[in-house]
Amino acid sequence: MSDLILINNLWIIIAALLVFLMTIAVGMLEVGELGKHFSRSLLKTILISGLALFLMAFIGFNIAFGPTLFGIIGKPDYTGFFFGSFSSNSINAITGTWWSMTDQYFGTGLTTGTYFLFETAFAAVTLAIVGVVALRKVKLSAFLIYSVIYFILIWTLPAAWIWNPTGWLYQLGVRDFGGGLVVHAAAGIAGLAFVVKIWQEEKKKGLKASPQTPISVSSGWLTLSILLLWVGWFGFNAGSVLAFTAETVVVGLNTFLAAGSALVSTVFFKYLITKKDPGYIYAVNGILVGLILMSPLSGYVSPLVAVVIGFVGGPLYLLGEKLMTRKWFSDPIGLFPTHLLLGTTGFILIAFVAQKGYASYSGASNLPNGILFGGGMMALRQLGVELLAVIAVFAFVFVLSYVALVIIGRFTKGITTDYTSENVNSPMTESSAISPAPTTSLNHGMK
Repeated sequence: MSDLILINNLWIIIAALLVFLMTIAVGMLEVGELGKHFSRSLLKTILISGLALFLMAFIGFNIAFGPTLFGIIGKPDYTGFFFGSFSSNSINAITGTWWSMTDQYFGTGLTTGTYFLFETAFAAVTLAIVGVVALRKVKLSAFLIYSVIYFILIWTLPAAWIWNPTGWLYQLGVRDFGGGLVVHAAAGIAGLAFVVKIWQEEKKKGLKASPQTPISVSSGWLTLSILLLWVGWFGFNAGSVLAFTAETVVVGLNTFLAAGSALVSTVFFKYLITKKDPGYIYAVNGILVGLILMSPLSGYVSPLVAVVIGFVGGPLYLLGEKLMTRKWFSDPIGLFPTHLLLGTTGFILIAFVAQKGYASYSGASNLPNGILFGGGMMALRQLGVELLAVIAVFAFVFVLSYVALVIIGRFTKGITTDYTSENVNSPMTESSAISPAPTTSLNHGMK
């Protein structure tokens, strides 16, 4: 193994560890916004991490990142279950260069073990985002059964289509650098399937509106969670270069600049709207707005473009928060105005603001300049394939998630808990006072 390839593998292992931190940090974020009696959030994210490792090693990684069949699904048995099972030669399946990291494809020389850890971290943190709507209202058993389906099919197939170089959408020219669609928007759509099923069960119980989860801010927990998420996002975006190059630093810089710009923008515009101190939550939200928006774009734009996008993200998020807060669903952490709206927006913006020079250094040499940079017809075509990807992923994730939840509900006698009778003071319950309260959009981010 050459020194360059060794450095690439070392960096991506570090990046994978940073992303794994983010999954647990999502649970800490829930506790920080909703109160310490939601400490079961931490158990949920710990279980997600363990299930991701087990199920991705069993079959999920092959389905997402093995050579695909007709561009749709990776070969499930490509490396065998658990990388060769008990075979005495299984070490070669772990330490050898992963097929898509050879010179024929991405050319970064990552080993199977390194690439597995990195992408599994992304799968875990995506489900953690989905899980923010499950807190308090969804049975843990039902959510864990859903997790099995998620890590085998719901997350892996869109990843195979877009991040696998033989996937059908990748072959059409779709690019999603850090996961605006594969992670954030897809998590939002899966969350939508949850809230639809939750509301259907709540209506059967005679409820006229979905009980909201009150906000109970813990500044210490929020500070620690945003620190872990912000630092972890360096692995999330800069790690998506899949190598340690000069572009790695550019991507990290873009990520942090967008976060800072969105922080300023969100606080500033919130003050203009209310003429009051925006408070702690909007400061944290502002950071995360920029991080989410920049995820699909960070390898394709210059630092100044990153600053502009981050600044635009503030009012866009505030508008989304206003329009997407409805009484018929509970979205206590703001999945829809952040991950769904901003993840989709960032992904679509690739066709408008991509800069070919930066994209080429990030391994997307076929990506044209965006519409705002004179990309012309090629940029319009890029917009077309991106919209196709949005439709395909949204339809697949929502339908499969909803069908899965309906089936799970039949076995578990409904997916919702009896949260109206829970002891709100018990640290092991996912309950709180059920009187309706305004939801505040606090997002958490990933690849």
